Amino acid sequence: MKVTIDGIAIDVEPGTSILNAARLIGGDIVPPAMCYYSKLKDSGGKCRTCLVKVSKGSEKDPRPMPKLVASCRTTVMDGMEVQNITSPEVIEARKGIVEMLLINHPLDCPICDQAGECDLQNLGFEHGAVKTRYEFDRRTFEKIDIGDKIQLHMTRCILCYRCVFTADQITNHRYHGILNRGDHSEISTYIQQSVDNDFSGNVIDVCPVGALTDKTFRFKNRVWFTKPVEAHRDCDHPNCNGKVTLWYKGEEVLRVTARKDKYGEVEEFICNTCRFDKKKTSDWVIEGPRHVAHTSVISSNHYDFIPLPVVKTNPVLQEANKEQFERDTRL
Repeated sequence: MKVTIDGIAIDVEPGTSILNAARLIGGDIVPPAMCYYSKLKDSGGKCRTCLVKVSKGSEKDPRPMPKLVASCRTTVMDGMEVQNITSPEVIEARKGIVEMLLINHPLDCPICDQAGECDLQNLGFEHGAVKTRYEFDRRTFEKIDIGDKIQLHMTRCILCYRCVFTADQITNHRYHGILNRGDHSEISTYIQQSVDNDFSGNVIDVCPVGALTDKTFRFKNRVWFTKPVEAHRDCDHPNCNGKVTLWYKGEEVLRVTARKDKYGEVEEFICNTCRFDKKKTSDWVIEGPRHVAHTSVISSNHYDFIPLPVVKTNPVLQEANKEQFERDTRL
C-alpha cells in the first residue's frame, strides 16, 4: 500500500497505522504519542495528541475524512494522503490537546524525578501555549501507597492506560486499574493492595509523565547529572533478557531501567530483580555509554567533542587544549 504523509510517499504493509507509517519515514513528520505503545496490544486512542488530517481517503474513495483522526488507531489505505505538520488545523488542534492535558497537571517539574525525560515536558515545549488560561483549582487526589518500589502521584497522571496494559500483558496478575469515571477517574488499587510481581517495575518505564516513579531513585539526583551506560547480565528469569541501562553518579549505580528506543519505548521488558536488586557494577557486564540524542537535556555533559578545524590543523593549539579535549570527551 502506498500512503503519502506531508508530501512524502512510502509503501507499507496492509494494516499499518498512520503513526507507524510516519515512523518508517522518520523526522519531524512523526506525530507525538503519549498513550500509544508499540509493545502493548490495544494501546492508543486515549490522549489524542497524534491527531492528523486525512485529505484523501484512498484511490477508490478520494473523499477526505470529515474530522481529524487519531493516527495511532487509523490504518492506512492505498493512495491515502495525510497531513500532519503541514496542516494548520492539526497544529492548532494539538495545541488545544496539550492545553487540556496540562489543565490539572501540577507544576512539579522542579521536584519531579521524571524531569528531563518527561514526554509531557517535551510535548508542552514543542506544541503547547506560552501560558495557561485555566484559572480554577486543579484536581487533587488522596495519596495512596501501592508498594515499597513504586511511587504513585495521581495528580500528574494523564490517564494514558499504559501501566494498565503493561500489568495486563506482561505480568501474571494485575492489582491496579482505572477507578471511578469522568473527571474523578484515577489509577488506583482496589482495597489498597500493593503492586508487586516479577515485572511490576515496568510500569515506571512506560509512564510518559511522573505519575509512576522509582521509589529507590526518589529525590536522589537529576537525570542530566547522571551517566547512562548500557549493560547486561545472565538473568535467571526466563522472560527477562537482562539488557538494561545503568544510571551512574560517580561509581554508584543510582537506578536501573530497561533500554528504550528513539521514541521512548522499552525495547525489552526487564524483571524486578534486575531493576531493584542489582545495583552494583560487579553484577553487570558493561557494554559502553548509551547514545543520547543531542536534543535531550540528558545529553548535557555527555556529548562527543569535535575540535574546530583550525585546531585540528595546528599542533600548537592541539597541545595547548589537550587537557580541555580530555575533559570534554564523552563521559
